[in-house]
Amino acid sequence: MIRALIGILGVLTAVFPNRIIEVFEAVAIENPDDCTRKPWIDSGIRIEGIVVAVVSVIGRRVYAWLMNLTGVFGAVVLIFPEAYRDFATTLLYEHPDEVEWNDQFTNRIRLIGAVYTLLALWTYTKRRATD
Repeated sequence: MIRALIGILGVLTAVFPNRIIEVFEAVAIENPDDCTRKPWIDSGIRIEGIVVAVVSVIGRRVYAWLMNLTGVFGAVVLIFPEAYRDFATTLLYEHPDEVEWNDQFTNRIRLIGAVYTLLALWTYTKRRATD
């Protein structure tokens, strides 16, 4: 069930990368209209969605690897949300110093990190129970 949901999210990300970015920016950034994204962002998000969808269909080891990676990423974001914010700003925007993050972004990104970590732990324990 979770794998199917993750696959559907991957498809939506691949089909609507710009909308995904707009939602992220609406929640995370105070001044999204003043920020210039790097030109490769839409393509990068689309590729990420395709990879997630394909991996969800393939399943097995490659899906387990993706979930482990998701857990590590989630733990880092949970523990170091400001470092993630700084990294994402530099990675995504032409002029990182112009990005004004929403005051609630740190709490929201920590929540996402916790969800990713718990999801990875849950899928790990489920895999171990069936082995």
